[in-house]
Amino acid sequence: MPLKDWLAALVVICAWGVNFVMIKIGLSEVPPLLLGALRFTFVVFPAILFVKRPQLPWRIIILYGLTISLGQFVFLFTAMYVGMPAGLASLVLQSQAFFTVLIAALLLGEGVRRHNILGMGAAVLGLFLIQLGAAPGSMTLLGFLLTLLAALCWATGNIVVKHAGKVDMLGLVVWGALIPPLPFLALSWTLEGPQAIQASLSGITHVGILAVAYLALIATVIGYVLWGRLLSRHPASKVAPLSLAVPVLGLVSAAWLLGEQMALIQWAGGLVVMLGLAVNTFGPMLAALLRRARRA
Repeated sequence: MPLKDWLAALVVICAWGVNFVMIKIGLSEVPPLLLGALRFTFVVFPAILFVKRPQLPWRIIILYGLTISLGQFVFLFTAMYVGMPAGLASLVLQSQAFFTVLIAALLLGEGVRRHNILGMGAAVLGLFLIQLGAAPGSMTLLGFLLTLLAALCWATGNIVVKHAGKVDMLGLVVWGALIPPLPFLALSWTLEGPQAIQASLSGITHVGILAVAYLALIATVIGYVLWGRLLSRHPASKVAPLSLAVPVLGLVSAAWLLGEQMALIQWAGGLVVMLGLAVNTFGPMLAALLRRARRA
């Protein structure tokens, strides 16, 4: 890849890695469902006035908005609100890669290969170790399970994008963001209550505003647009592995900025999950290298 694309990839990794810290900061001032409504309101307005709607059927845009935008962040924000640490959330959310493989096999008839199964097995073991090593009060089981549901929604959105074919990612991100604000606000009004909404909006500080702006503009618009452009310019086999750096930065930034700590067994679980992700991503390449070595 040319230097400008490597720099774009670095921006995406940093934007998505620090994203989890900013979510935690935002949740300190705004309840999760209201935070989701604010995030996507500022993604869609005023950008929708200047960005053309992608040449896709409305059902694709709506499905994208309901899965990657609404479903993923309803579960992720709530998970982090009820006790999922930011660093671990960045790691567990990467299970979307395995959910994507499974859904593609079920709905699109794509084969599940040996390296996919090995990667999934390693990831399941790693996630078990992460949950097993959770100290009382450091991570809730509910938060862990909700993060897995967020990963499932992300994976479902990946299938929607895959089914759509070549798309204008900026248009899809902006117009897909038109779907979540009202459902988020309705859920917030029903579950969090109008008093909590009023208190949060009236008491929000510049730190909370900065967190919302980061989530909307940096993590969503800039992150997804640059990532989509990288995928359109280069083979997925070269771009996809770069996402493995996101949970690493997520764990480091959470430890540095939020003071989050993990037990030794959780670090081991994290390494096993990363190994599973690497096997899932690089499996065909490793298999080819092994075949060449045997022939030699």
